[in-house]
Amino acid sequence: MDTKNLATLVAIIETGSFQKAATQLNYAPSTVTSQIRQLEDELSMKLFEKVGRKMELTQAGRDILPFVRAILQNVEQINNYHKDISEITGTLRLVAPDSIFIYLMQPIIKEIMFEAPRVNLVFNSLPSEEINQAIVNGTADIGIDCDKGHFPDTVAHLPGRSFQACLIASPFMAPDERDFTTPHQRKAVSMILNEPYANYQKGISAYFDRKDIVLNPDMKLQSIEAVKRSVMNNLGIAYVPQFSVEEELKNGSLLRLETELDDKSFPGVIVFHKNRWVSPQMELAFRILQEQIEVDYRKYKNSTN
Repeated sequence: MDTKNLATLVAIIETGSFQKAATQLNYAPSTVTSQIRQLEDELSMKLFEKVGRKMELTQAGRDILPFVRAILQNVEQINNYHKDISEITGTLRLVAPDSIFIYLMQPIIKEIMFEAPRVNLVFNSLPSEEINQAIVNGTADIGIDCDKGHFPDTVAHLPGRSFQACLIASPFMAPDERDFTTPHQRKAVSMILNEPYANYQKGISAYFDRKDIVLNPDMKLQSIEAVKRSVMNNLGIAYVPQFSVEEELKNGSLLRLETELDDKSFPGVIVFHKNRWVSPQMELAFRILQEQIEVDYRKYKNSTN
């Protein structure tokens, strides 16, 4: 059995289509189709079936996927045996919410690429509520997230650096509308958000409930940049990680509003699968994360040995 065919199967699952897998692997689409047909013939099972316009993994395909991943991990271990970090090959898949990716991950990604230039680094921005599942189903190796306080049994979680969040508004917001500390208010303004399940977003929602401050229905957007632009244009307010708006607060394009949560910190977390092999590139990522955002992977590793 050609392990390249197994790698193609995983690429299709991770990218969501034959075409995207072909692009990622630098294959012709016909090559991807041929590899899957060859694999189906060798295994005597159907791996994909057409559902509507999409090709979906069959139940048999889902059943064998853990074994396929294990084979590919074993091949990677053999290929990287006794290699220096600059020589190792393989893939490192990282996931994080949009705000963390944009404002915290850039130097981490650059350092990983510098120290392990032959590793295929795949980084995806995911909503916070999808990160644990990406670790469970194997589409990500490491997730960087805000700590929601609950994790699947197979997910290990390490505390990272805590961060503060702040309520922001447009400088054009009328001064008499900027009070968010006095209780029992009805305010004709919407909360603009892109991470409704993040711990800081739940924190501000609980705060408004406790203060009996009622807003207009939320406005949900796809990215932190869209949220910031909408607030700048006085379309509503937002509660965001402070690190994501430092520049705008400094230059006056956004205004910070006072709340009773101004001194509260929200913990960050690093998540990964408890039962999967920790590859050299994952070890490298943990070391860099330890240096950059205070993740104590060594303590966790020592406790499990």
